[in-house]
Amino acid sequence: MSDIFNTIAHPTEGFYKDKGSRFLAFAYPLVSENQIDEIRADLRKRFHDARHHVYAFRFGAKGEFYRASDDGEPANSSGQPVLGVLRSYEITNVLTIVVRYFGGTKLGVPGLIKAYRSAAEDALFKAEIITQTVKQKFMLSFEYAKLSEILKLLKTDGADILEHNYEITCNIICAVRERDSSLFYEKYSQISGLKTEKV
Repeated sequence: MSDIFNTIAHPTEGFYKDKGSRFLAFAYPLVSENQIDEIRADLRKRFHDARHHVYAFRFGAKGEFYRASDDGEPANSSGQPVLGVLRSYEITNVLTIVVRYFGGTKLGVPGLIKAYRSAAEDALFKAEIITQTVKQKFMLSFEYAKLSEILKLLKTDGADILEHNYEITCNIICAVRERDSSLFYEKYSQISGLKTEKV
């Protein structure tokens, strides 16, 4: 099983216009699925006067978790085309939202498909696509006296320190490549005075 996937480095924006309707596209990299509702709520607030807020996302190393919403547009005229763009770019851990301001002229289903797809493509065309690896997070807890030893070990093992609290009792949240996580857990679980937990 591959633990490598492509995603985008930073949020990007795109635009498409047809018969007076404006389609504003926003693409966001995701670290967690929990971000999706927060981002959608923020855009709904910013563009509260827009007619539709269509979205699609893919999540997971193989894009195995996904969803598309037409948000009131005709079925499969908008959410699925946006999702299709994410698939065609072969990226995951990405949310794309297309905000539509209605221009007074109906576009019909073929016109909507083209418009939503074009707006999403414009946003993703501008994105920097990067390769990432699936990581497993661990919480390490130990006494301060072991701090230099643990930090040295983590550096040697190529672990990323995500959060830390260096007090009398130290806590470190770190991440290692998923394929190496079993060996990491086994090694660190055997260190005296160190508590290792998956998070």
